[in-house]
Amino acid sequence: MTSLDSATKDESDAAIQRSIHWHPFRLDMAARAAQKRQRPICIWLTGLSGAGKSTIANLLDQRLHAEGKHTYVLDGDNVRHGLSCDLGFSDADRDENIRRVAEVAKLMVDAGLIVLAGFISPLARQRQLARQLFDEGHFLEVFVDASQRECERRDVKGLYAKARRGELANFTSIDSEYERPERPELHLLTERHPAHACVEEVVQYIKALES
Repeated sequence: MTSLDSATKDESDAAIQRSIHWHPFRLDMAARAAQKRQRPICIWLTGLSGAGKSTIANLLDQRLHAEGKHTYVLDGDNVRHGLSCDLGFSDADRDENIRRVAEVAKLMVDAGLIVLAGFISPLARQRQLARQLFDEGHFLEVFVDASQRECERRDVKGLYAKARRGELANFTSIDSEYERPERPELHLLTERHPAHACVEEVVQYIKALES
């Protein structure tokens, strides 16, 4: 493609983009939430690999389902089999992964669901990117906290050991930074408290929002 062709294509794309407008529909989040009798919310679980995000998401999903809630889990490993299968683990790719997941979570919350999103999301800017997509009260940041030593002890996949041997690049807390959340709505200490107690803490927080 010549530079002229490229410029023409860019102009065409820009013109098409300007013609795209948000189309309003009669049913909104409030109507869909009322039908489900629940407060739609994105529960964003952040923490190191091995801290307990997937364990808590799984137990919380089951608990809420048993109570008649409508939920869906977005898991960090699972989305890389499809939605983000084309992404690596550079900072840019991680930013894009979080952007995609957050946009999907936003659609699900708009559909009236309780979304459980378990992602390392190591940088504060990534978590802020996700939060800013949601209206006040519809995003809950949960810091699933365990020491790196404990996370390495729990690591059945051997990922930390591989990262220390240089077999995995950009592994969070080894050669890639994790910025601890400064003001999460909930801070779960999974070394001190069993998973079911952490789940109960989240459930009670949600119920307080609904009351």
